[in-house]
Amino acid sequence: MREVCAQWNVAVTDYSALYRWSIEQPEQFWQSLWSFAQVKAEYRGELVLKDADKMPGAQWFPDARLNFADNLLRRRDKGAAVVFWGEDRVKRTLTHATLYDQVSQLAQALRAKGVVAGDRVGGYLPNMPEAVIAMLATASIGAIWSSCSPDFGVQGVLDRFGQIGPKVLFSADGYYYNGETHDSLGKLRDIARALPTLEQVVVVPYVSSEPALSDIAHASVLEDFVSPYIACDIDFAQLSFNHPLYIMYSSGTTGVPKCIVHGAGGTLIQHLKEHLLHVDLKRDDRFSYFTTCGWMMWNWLVSGLASGATLMLYDGSPFHPDGTVLFDYAEAEGITVFGTSAKYIDAVNKAGLAPVKTHNLARMRTILSTGSPLVPESFDFVYDKVKRDVCLSSISGGTDIISCFALGNPILPVWRGELQCRGLAMRVEVYDEDGKPVTGKKGELVCTAPFPSMPISFWNDPDGAKYRAAYFERFPGVWCHGDYVELSEHDGMIIYGRSDAVLNPGGVRIGTAEIYRQVEQLHEVVESLVIGQQWQGDVRVVLFVRLRDGLALDESLVNKIKQQIRRNTTPRHVPAKIVQIADIPRTRSGKIVELAVRNVVHGEPVKNREALANPEALDLFANLPELGAS
Repeated sequence: MREVCAQWNVAVTDYSALYRWSIEQPEQFWQSLWSFAQVKAEYRGELVLKDADKMPGAQWFPDARLNFADNLLRRRDKGAAVVFWGEDRVKRTLTHATLYDQVSQLAQALRAKGVVAGDRVGGYLPNMPEAVIAMLATASIGAIWSSCSPDFGVQGVLDRFGQIGPKVLFSADGYYYNGETHDSLGKLRDIARALPTLEQVVVVPYVSSEPALSDIAHASVLEDFVSPYIACDIDFAQLSFNHPLYIMYSSGTTGVPKCIVHGAGGTLIQHLKEHLLHVDLKRDDRFSYFTTCGWMMWNWLVSGLASGATLMLYDGSPFHPDGTVLFDYAEAEGITVFGTSAKYIDAVNKAGLAPVKTHNLARMRTILSTGSPLVPESFDFVYDKVKRDVCLSSISGGTDIISCFALGNPILPVWRGELQCRGLAMRVEVYDEDGKPVTGKKGELVCTAPFPSMPISFWNDPDGAKYRAAYFERFPGVWCHGDYVELSEHDGMIIYGRSDAVLNPGGVRIGTAEIYRQVEQLHEVVESLVIGQQWQGDVRVVLFVRLRDGLALDESLVNKIKQQIRRNTTPRHVPAKIVQIADIPRTRSGKIVELAVRNVVHGEPVKNREALANPEALDLFANLPELGAS
């Protein structure tokens, strides 16, 4: 950090001082970051921030002209750009030179099909090299990339792509999961028929050598699509800083997903900041994140190319053939930055694994976790059973900002249960219910000043009404993120769950993560979900538990769970009812869906079951006799 501050000519000696400077002098910070990260641009311009008092409405680098893909394809050497494992079936490596050439060919093919800046290109792909290539080719033209993972059903894809009207759609012929082969072509036929804007479907052979495409209109195999074109220097379209790059989607569990549009410049410079400074990502680092193309962590991972890192892609089940496969991958390929989810870390812990004894993870220096709060006991597990000399960084932000509000820091201590710090130049605070900033107390995570990776718009929201309602309705002029959090005495952040899932028995606000932390320490409990049920004019806490195979919830276990919660929290946290359940519904990025379960328990409709990875699990919560009638 001292070297960075010296380069920026900033007289600070610790992170807290650097953070204060970054939020007090945001224009100087982002201008310095641009130079430090060596952003490639046709023109930057002198003006850094226009309409700084508008939120939303502020404009960063309004005169700049650049291209996102140009910044990710800086290298054209023989170093590894992408390493790919598709379960135990496929292993491939692409050099930076090969990656560049394949993007060049595909960009030419897309231009020949009439794709221009502003057109939408969809990806229905596994987390494989062709997804990266297709995104970069799209971005090089200035078209807009949007992706879903292939485990989405037809309606789930149409709920997303049907709103944005893609001109071209990329799909694999199938994918591997848990040792099984899954076909995508049947779903692709139905998707293609229902998207009238499609002019080209490009299929990547993955599970077969010759996919059957005869009844898919406008379809061709990738190799045939690009074969007329020879790799050459890419004509990167130089576009405005806020030119749309990605369309991302909200989870869609309360209705049709919102289409969140992110700009090229804001995404690029924010990711460079987070990678170079908060992760300390370096050239030739081997950078992994266990994700699908339907989660924003894929977009975050791919930006690692801009720092010269090697992308370590894995597609498939993290537990096939057993729970060590990601650590096998890390050892075999020398992963230095290992990204995963809090649920995965908990699952590895519950499986009784100890990679510190079974794997050589000498090169791994950073472990990143997101998706849900990483509980203190998971910190203990990582340092005891995974690797002792590692920076464990719990990070949190979201699809809404395609980045992080709070995240890691290689020069700060790691405090169990906490995110190490707020992101540089992110004026993040915690507000109480009256909109007053608080420290050491729980409240709403807010951001009180503009930042570059704010969405540039929602799709089909011409007057911005949906955008403003999503983030600025609670506290006008202030971004309210919807997380229930606390700033700790270390100036770190503790996350207690989503604000809309906060429990409120007797008027006392309780974050769901506070209960999960206690319950999931018990050997008998695999995972849990808690809601507030309307009951006799108040709210009562109802806890659902999925137990280890062969176990049944009896009075003894109920009492054990209640004692665990009461002893380590407060009597208010103790559930009024505990119910055993066979499965817990979750989104396709692995997040449990308290609100959908709460709706089912109250007999209310769940508007978009297609958003869930296992929608059938919702049916388990309907008309439970244990809960009676409120």
